[in-house]
Amino acid sequence: MAATLTSPPGGRLQRIEQAREQALHHGTALDPKLIEPWIARSWQRCLALGLRPTQRVDFEAVSHPAMQRAEEENRTLVQAARPVLERLSRAMQDTRYFAILTNQQGTVVDAHGPIDHSDPRAHLITRIGTNLSEPAVGTTAIGAALSEMAPVWLHRGEHFFNDTSIYSCAGAPLFGPQGQLVGMLDLTGVQAVERPELRHLVLQSARSIENALTLQQGWALLLRLNWPGQRLEDESDGLIGLDADGAIACANATARQLLPELHLLGVQAWHCRDLFALPFEKFFDSARHETGPIEVPLWSGLRLQVLARSRQRATLTLASEAARPGPDDKLQNPPLKELESAIIRQAVQDAKGNVAQAARTLGISRATVYRKIGLQAN
Repeated sequence: MAATLTSPPGGRLQRIEQAREQALHHGTALDPKLIEPWIARSWQRCLALGLRPTQRVDFEAVSHPAMQRAEEENRTLVQAARPVLERLSRAMQDTRYFAILTNQQGTVVDAHGPIDHSDPRAHLITRIGTNLSEPAVGTTAIGAALSEMAPVWLHRGEHFFNDTSIYSCAGAPLFGPQGQLVGMLDLTGVQAVERPELRHLVLQSARSIENALTLQQGWALLLRLNWPGQRLEDESDGLIGLDADGAIACANATARQLLPELHLLGVQAWHCRDLFALPFEKFFDSARHETGPIEVPLWSGLRLQVLARSRQRATLTLASEAARPGPDDKLQNPPLKELESAIIRQAVQDAKGNVAQAARTLGISRATVYRKIGLQAN
């Protein structure tokens, strides 16, 4: 993660302007005390593309066919991110910041929050299909996070173009269940007060989206991981999805940090036995008997605590959490029974109407599927 400069805030804009004079207008060596190194790297990439700070930025949208492709290809990402974007809008409702979701090329696929669409400076950058990549709009949190693969924060003139120096933004890349870059989450304000703490919020929110993407995958058993003594069953858990034979189907970013071998998940196949020094059947037994967290040895000699849950139990737990009313939405959430039925119906739909396959995916009987959603058995 990029370090944050700690010099007194009073001269922040003055230091940024001094850095711009050195690097962008005079081409002299940049004093590293003025801005963070990743910003200097982004400025250099923009200059290498032939861009100049005084150029007009039009925030052009991609072509209509490309926009349709982006919407279709990122439907799963948008679905996973939508609840997180709604929570973000509540967290930032009094700050004039809003959230933007892009694909891995920096094209906007969703936006949420207090967006003033009468202000073109906010409206143009939140349109679905707008190209916010570095070659199109220069140094921003979006392009920088996608290039640096790390959360970033930048303020006003740290953006490359003069036209974009009205923005302040935080950004974090989003990684999919096989470790691939799938998009980027951005929090932006227009002529807003600087809020560098948003770098923590955007990172935390990005992890929530990644967890949702992982939970959407096809797995039979979910492993929640953390070090011994840490609390399990919250969003800081490592998540690993196993198929019915113990092969690893997906993992979130935290699991890849706890088990670095998983960084190769998209390149080579991994089995549970490759990571844990105990028979993988133990996890299925633990889930079947709901024994709670168990300490598990790794081949490295370290130990993790692992909570194993069947798909049925894990999905019902998620439904129960979703149904738990918050302070402002006691009447908005449907009952648990409705959520349970919705999960089962979605499984049947995903299985293209094959009830037996849906039942296997959920870890329940065909009779339960029929009973819960009112289908007639053949």
